[in-house]
Amino acid sequence: MEPISITRAEGVLTLTLENGVAHPLSLGMIRALHEAVSAAQDDDETRVILIHGPGRIFCAGHDLKEVAAHRADADGGRAYVTELFTECAAMMQAVANSHKPTVVRVEGLATAAGLQLIAACDLAFASDNARFCLPGIRRGGFCTTPSVAVARATHRKALMALALTGEEKSADWALSQGILTEVLPEAELPARVAEITQTLASRFSAISQAGLAATRAQMALPLDQAYAVATEAMIGHFMDPALPDPPMGKKAAE
Repeated sequence: MEPISITRAEGVLTLTLENGVAHPLSLGMIRALHEAVSAAQDDDETRVILIHGPGRIFCAGHDLKEVAAHRADADGGRAYVTELFTECAAMMQAVANSHKPTVVRVEGLATAAGLQLIAACDLAFASDNARFCLPGIRRGGFCTTPSVAVARATHRKALMALALTGEEKSADWALSQGILTEVLPEAELPARVAEITQTLASRFSAISQAGLAATRAQMALPLDQAYAVATEAMIGHFMDPALPDPPMGKKAAE
């Protein structure tokens, strides 16, 4: 079985997590996701990237069986673990910095790096049955790299509620903390995500792409620098001949 399956329709590139029921992030899946997201950046037919882990588990995080298998390596698995987390960080950054909007659809449980992947996306839609956790502390560890993405999607207290307790949190809780965009009954989720992604794909242009990049850049800057970046980008938007003129007269006020 391939680690992910890839389809594209109406400008939406769908990356479906495979690799069994739990869709663990093996090194192969990480590489496949990174390759697909990277290729989409220069693909004019792709305007939106949708990531979906179907079923009762969205993604169970890193493939711990794969990690354990490398304990028998001569170095105790250090080279493998170094490669795994280095490549995972690069993949997550590719998702977070994608020139095309990234959307994620979640029906089930997302743990550790699975939650990290959700937090890296621009928009996250989940069913009311979905659950979320950073469980590393349960076995005496810590979800350190997943916390990087989650910290940027929510605030400190919510992050620590996940990372220090290891408890599963509900979809409504994740929505209230800014980790999710919208929560729906599971039966309504596919149609809603299809509506959002297809509408976005029909509207997303080169100007939108520049605006998305500028918006991400300004979020990490002090207020004055943020406005400088955004103002320069906005000037570019309005001077771009591809942007239609605004409606004039009575209809402009309606």
